Amino acid sequence: MTLRGLRVTGMTCEACAAHVKKALEGVPGVRSAQVSYASGSAELVLDERAAPEALLAAVARIGYRAELVDAPAVPARSRPAGGTKDRRGGDKPGAGLHVAVIGSGGAAMAGALKAAERGARVTLIERGTLGGTCVNVGCVPSKIMIRAAHIAQLRRQSPFDAGLPPAPPSILRERLLAQQQARVDELRRAKYEGILEGNPAITVLRGEARFGDGRTLLVKTDGGERAVSFDRCLIAAGARPAIPPIPGLEGTPYWTSTEALASSAIPARLAVIGSSAVALEIAQAFARLGGHVTILARNALLSREDPAIGEALAAALREEGIEVLEHTQASRIAHTGDEFVLTIGYDEIRAERLLVAIGRAPNTGELALERAGVARDAGGAITVDEAMRTSAQGIYAAGDCTDQPQFVYVAAAAGTRAAVNMTGGAAVLDLSAMPRVVFTDPQVATVGLTEAEAQLQGIETDARTLTLENVPRALANFDTRGFIKLVVEQASGRLIGAQAVAAEAGELIQSAALAIRAKMTAQELADQLFPYLTMVEGLKLAAQTFTKDVKQLSCCAG
Repeated sequence: MTLRGLRVTGMTCEACAAHVKKALEGVPGVRSAQVSYASGSAELVLDERAAPEALLAAVARIGYRAELVDAPAVPARSRPAGGTKDRRGGDKPGAGLHVAVIGSGGAAMAGALKAAERGARVTLIERGTLGGTCVNVGCVPSKIMIRAAHIAQLRRQSPFDAGLPPAPPSILRERLLAQQQARVDELRRAKYEGILEGNPAITVLRGEARFGDGRTLLVKTDGGERAVSFDRCLIAAGARPAIPPIPGLEGTPYWTSTEALASSAIPARLAVIGSSAVALEIAQAFARLGGHVTILARNALLSREDPAIGEALAAALREEGIEVLEHTQASRIAHTGDEFVLTIGYDEIRAERLLVAIGRAPNTGELALERAGVARDAGGAITVDEAMRTSAQGIYAAGDCTDQPQFVYVAAAAGTRAAVNMTGGAAVLDLSAMPRVVFTDPQVATVGLTEAEAQLQGIETDARTLTLENVPRALANFDTRGFIKLVVEQASGRLIGAQAVAAEAGELIQSAALAIRAKMTAQELADQLFPYLTMVEGLKLAAQTFTKDVKQLSCCAG
């Protein structure tokens, strides 16, 4: 009889150790095996039949890696439980793990930082600019442009023009673009590049990754191809603008949101294909900065939301001079000279520029996911469960490349939870009270279920809609466009959904999200104290409409 030690990597919990023990004891010649998750080791009692190669192969077959050590492994009882200690004396459950992260956006950064915090060694692989979509070509630049356009609109027209005569602005787009890009560069440096440079547990590898197998990535770099082995992998590759198969579109110089946000000029005529949040936000911004804009929507605006939302938003956009063509599709697109020609039935729309913004498609086609056994849905999105696990053991996914909602705050939350789970924890992502905001003016904000969604789930509902002329803050602002709608479960009175169209809808929706999370009834919401002359007070007033006629209340009646 002999003693033999193995160093085992990839275990994240005691259950992993039990799996390794069972695999080793199935190898001919192994009399007994003691496996410690805490120390990452195995101590074996062997006879002459046990081949070292068979031991390593048995561990590899169940998704872990092992290497022989000369001396017997240190027994688990002599090691601290739960992993190595950090400088503060706390256990690090991910110690000894190597985590590979594909991408560097919201999901990837959150996952990489959390995995490193929990003791893992992280390799972050990025083929393009650090920071992903949100900071570089999405949320940050778009909101800067939208804000500039809002200021331009207020200078041109406001409810106070009688006392503050308007002064139509000169639009110096190149200067606005420089200001926008400077802030993007600043945030990317502060929130991505600087943080990564300052974290010794994270190595950034520049290149394009694809799977070699379920435990290896092949990364194409400037110096050739490099193999990166991992214990756990987080796929956070993001998404790209989806392009519809309209005859004639391919090969034309159309814009996606990326090119639109980087444009140094405002086109005199802009056509927009799509009615997504991105399409509507950018369309309104260009219109307010001086362009004539036509929106082509295949259905109603924001057709997945309560129908009243699309109706209210379409009315607001048309009031600003934006041409909104609902239930309209281009059958053919041509580009001749400096002009796009869109065929619409028997008519044509001509535009200097064309923006295509119908949604985003996951960046999964070039990852060779089939080599690792990672499943995708019909649209190419990686399917994940509530713990961000894919169909392949040890491989997780988060963010816009998955079948979860494409919002950066969802991506970051998913990335964090994936990292916890990769390093031995148990975290789930609950999206039942996920708020959503469209940054048009008025804004659109929703959370929970619409009436139609609730009824599809067999929930009997009651709902009330409060128009904004009943909200004191909206009256004081001389801007009563929109409404607040609350949906409750009829039997219990519990709030299950809220929809708002209002100038500051995004600032009030989180209160509704918290009320849903807390399982509050409409009456409990109505009984809360809300500060007077705020838009969020509209939630209280909307809740009061279930039992009162708010038109008969004094301004700040409780």
